[in-house]
Amino acid sequence: MPREMRYLVSFAMLAAIALASVPIEVYATVEVGQNAPALVVPELNGQTFDLSAERGNVVVINFWATWCEPCRDEMPALDAFYRRHRDQGMAVIGISADRPHDRSEVAKAAQSVSYPVAMMRDAASNGFNSPTTLPTTYIVDRDGTVRAKLTPEQTRITEGTLDTMVLPLLSHKPPS
Repeated sequence: MPREMRYLVSFAMLAAIALASVPIEVYATVEVGQNAPALVVPELNGQTFDLSAERGNVVVINFWATWCEPCRDEMPALDAFYRRHRDQGMAVIGISADRPHDRSEVAKAAQSVSYPVAMMRDAASNGFNSPTTLPTTYIVDRDGTVRAKLTPEQTRITEGTLDTMVLPLLSHKPPS
């Protein structure tokens, strides 16, 4: 085998070994029906959002960005739904996929909603990973199980969509 070919084969083998040693969680996707992964992220207001502390509440996790028009389009519906139902054991967190230097734009956009907003890159723990599509919204039930993953090509976020998908979860009260 020519020398160049040996180098290519050696490089390919090293690359395969390196990829095989990466923990599988890096590539894992969050599936409906699974327990929600860890999510701990500082909110723009200085509070910390910890998904595990929200057990007993229905949680809507919305990944978005300031430059994403569909993301911005669904924010009013998320906000209106949150305002109507937050006292029923519901939480919403908007997690911006914007770059750190766009924090002021994120803060400006966050002023239009009443639910907390955070920067994805600030997360201490994000088992949801970076979404491949924006917006991506997860709905987590009171027991911590992912009940829906919504993306614009499948299901747009509207107040009607949220009524259909979240209200039944809100009516299920956790055991006391």
